[in-house]
Amino acid sequence: MTETLEIDLDTVLQPGRGPVLGDVLVSSDPDAVLWGRLPACEDAPTTTVPAGSTVTFDTVSHEGVLDDQGRDPVAYFGGHGVPRGAVLDDAVAIAARAERGTADGPHVVTRPIGVEGAEPGDLVSMTLLEALPRVPYGVVSNRHGRGALPGELPRGELPVSVFADVVDRAGALHGRLASVEDGPRDITFPLRPFLGIVGVTVADAVRPHSVPPGPHGGNLDIALLGVGTTLHLPVQVPGAGVYVGDPHFAQGDGEVALTAMEASLRATFRIDVVPRARALEEFGELSGPLGETTEYLVPTGLDADLDEAVRKCVRQAIALIRARWGVDEHIAYAYLSAATDFRVSQVVDLVCGAHATIRTADFAEVRRGR
Repeated sequence: MTETLEIDLDTVLQPGRGPVLGDVLVSSDPDAVLWGRLPACEDAPTTTVPAGSTVTFDTVSHEGVLDDQGRDPVAYFGGHGVPRGAVLDDAVAIAARAERGTADGPHVVTRPIGVEGAEPGDLVSMTLLEALPRVPYGVVSNRHGRGALPGELPRGELPVSVFADVVDRAGALHGRLASVEDGPRDITFPLRPFLGIVGVTVADAVRPHSVPPGPHGGNLDIALLGVGTTLHLPVQVPGAGVYVGDPHFAQGDGEVALTAMEASLRATFRIDVVPRARALEEFGELSGPLGETTEYLVPTGLDADLDEAVRKCVRQAIALIRARWGVDEHIAYAYLSAATDFRVSQVVDLVCGAHATIRTADFAEVRRGR
């Protein structure tokens, strides 16, 4: 018999319970989400907010809800010792009532939010202010045909989903995996919560699959973009139609097994609009998402071929440096080789991702613009 986990139910952020930082709260009840698809131009915003607003999203992880896990989160997590009160009510409702096609992705994604004044050509900027765990547990999964080692892992016929709980280590929250080889030994790692999916509505009438990222953002899975960071996205439709999903407690660059430590978050973003003229001055012509931290500008590259994703990231990084600081192309290229890390975002989402970390302090003595 599985031992019941000791969970303080007062810490579980069920719908309607606990702190809400934002001006607006977006729920994940079945009528307020898409499951496996991203918003398209015919999806009307569920609400529209002024630029500069703060919006709190109650996000729900797909792990424990999917068909290959029984589509019954109470039973699935109960099998790992989680009491019913610590299973999110909105996850239960999504499993019971939300629609998902057999060819659709796994992710639960909020329906679009309109942003006043956002027009195609502008950027919408999503700054993560807070990411609160809604539950003290999560799941890391490896499924056939996916991951960095398809055909090698998992070894058996069925997917492997590894349960992980959350523990306090010296005042900081860590994920914990129980290792059963050579006796029980715990593996712990720091939590670094972020949203794997942050995006804008596409101009196409067909809803994109939730797995591959693209110019719209979507399933970027860039672990660097945690609390205090911003993702800038080129607006495709009037009002932008922003959405989030795929909450993570922790992820390594690459996300090699297929998923991160997937777990539900209550995430608050400040949503701003950068008009086209200022966006061009600050960042140049963006072909896709751009991250920003207190230390780095983070251009991205996306392609089914990882080598080409890196090449696209390098081109975007050169263009960014030239536009922002007026640096000659060959100098920008040399700088990137000498001082910038190019990282693998993920290799498991059909379209691979790469991102660069351009340290803005290195340009403190460079006059802005040309």
